[in-house]
Amino acid sequence: MRVQTAEFLLSAGRPDQFPRGPWPEVAFAGRSNVGKSSMINRLLSRRDLAHTSSTPGRTRTINFYTVNEQFVFVDLPGYGYAKVSRALKDAWWGLVEGYLREQPQLRGVIHILDARHPPTPLDRELQTFLRGVGLPSLAVLTKADKVPRGARAAVRAAAARALDLPALEATIFFSAETGEGVPELWRAIEERLRASVRPAGQRATGRRRNPDSH
Repeated sequence: MRVQTAEFLLSAGRPDQFPRGPWPEVAFAGRSNVGKSSMINRLLSRRDLAHTSSTPGRTRTINFYTVNEQFVFVDLPGYGYAKVSRALKDAWWGLVEGYLREQPQLRGVIHILDARHPPTPLDRELQTFLRGVGLPSLAVLTKADKVPRGARAAVRAAAARALDLPALEATIFFSAETGEGVPELWRAIEERLRASVRPAGQRATGRRRNPDSH
């Protein structure tokens, strides 16, 4: 993918603020501080288009970025920061759940995990929810430059097993520092962008569960 233009579109704090244009969307989800902004910036060859909050877990908006005036990257607020109040966690999930269930342009979710640590119960619950609402997802193990090559097969297998993924190919190693995994991730994103939208009936299903409710 050759990125010619990448621009901030809007921040949405309520469902009625979600964009309703013709462009397909791919969302990025993961725990707070897992490296979502760094991944988006690396994919778009931009230094600071996507920003990390100075206070982890406090982001309350969904950020949208147009790419090549053809599709949209969606940066979902991070989950799992322990010091955030229950009220803020519930507000986060209400916003994110509404987006994941109902946004008609959404083609899939890039689920970002830290390759140095096993998936958490919150990560597993997010995967369960995504399957419930019929959203394809790809698990990306970021910070790959911190994981020895000899350990990667075991790391990938453990992630696939914990998340109940159908095959080891459902995970990609990625490093925003070195650029590892950028071509593979772009190919996966392009495949999702070409896919048809999920049936409307699937958008209305799925077990309601706040993955940040612990």
